[in-house]
Amino acid sequence: MTKTMTKTAPFRADHVGSLLRPERLHEARKLFAEGEITAEQLRDVETAEITRIVDKQIEVGLELVTDGEFRRRFWHTDFLEHLNGIEGYVPEQGYIFSSDEETERYNIRNVGKISFDPDHPHVKDFVEFNGIVNGRAVAKQTIPSPNQLFNIGIRDETIYPDIEDYAKDIIQTYRDALKAFYDAGVRYLQLDDVYMAGLSSPDIPFNDGEYSREYLIDLALRVVNGVLEGKPEDLFVTTHLCRGNYRSNWAFEGSYDLIAEKFLAKEKVDGFFLEYDDHRSGGFEPLQHIQKSGAKVVLGVITSKSGELEDKELVKSRIEEATKFIPLEKICLSPQCGFASTHHGNQLTEEEQWKKLKYIVDLSKEIWG
Repeated sequence: MTKTMTKTAPFRADHVGSLLRPERLHEARKLFAEGEITAEQLRDVETAEITRIVDKQIEVGLELVTDGEFRRRFWHTDFLEHLNGIEGYVPEQGYIFSSDEETERYNIRNVGKISFDPDHPHVKDFVEFNGIVNGRAVAKQTIPSPNQLFNIGIRDETIYPDIEDYAKDIIQTYRDALKAFYDAGVRYLQLDDVYMAGLSSPDIPFNDGEYSREYLIDLALRVVNGVLEGKPEDLFVTTHLCRGNYRSNWAFEGSYDLIAEKFLAKEKVDGFFLEYDDHRSGGFEPLQHIQKSGAKVVLGVITSKSGELEDKELVKSRIEEATKFIPLEKICLSPQCGFASTHHGNQLTEEEQWKKLKYIVDLSKEIWG
């Protein structure tokens, strides 16, 4: 069953999605890779652990829950490689994050015309997850933004010589994906968008420089809005603009200034999850543009990259500072990113993770009542 939302997403106390993988799940994946257990046995472990963390999210007071992305290895490739025309592969080099840390080598590439596979496993995964939730909270589904397919090296120019034709097929693919998820019971969907945040970085990451920043911003906006055109009114869609999250490391920096006037003002989502946990984030001035869209902003002033709890008065003062640019009633609170965008997880304990989420719930009650 799907819980009817009496409040519109995003929620005052929300979270981006991924959660630390427990040791039991790491061990099961290792045994599966070594041929010691079957795919069905691995799935049983995943299901048991998802059931546990659904209960835990409800216990700490969240009104929405996720499956922690426990059936995925990476936040994006697991979804994208199950689209028609896309495959996963091991490249010669991973992405390079801060302090020259290289990520695990895995990526996706375009190998044919792109379309949505009606048998995409994440749809089935949601149905099972929603059954576990059983109406006790809102079941939130996270997927990578369609814009992730514009990263350098993914499009095969022999298949798609014209990037606009590529964009057209991506839009239709994601429209079909949204319909499939909606028909499966999804009412709260999040698009995770590292690519769009990268367009606000001084040096655009994961890009070859063939197109101007202005064109790419315009294209990314047209793609997302094209996907959302005609979506059901009771399907709430948010986007998370992320600067990279890998083992508590980050990929790039830069405020949201360069994309604010177009993207924050005109993207037709119900909420923006924005990262504001450290000096790389810039100021709150870009929030004034969200006023034009009518969306909410979810301030990620609590970090998911360490276990230390932020000072309560500092968090409150930062939210007060943000109200200079957007009304308090349009603001929500969350960690700046997931706790485990990849199976490796960030550098904190599971106990610290739950304390962070409960802290956000408690703070939201103090601020908004």
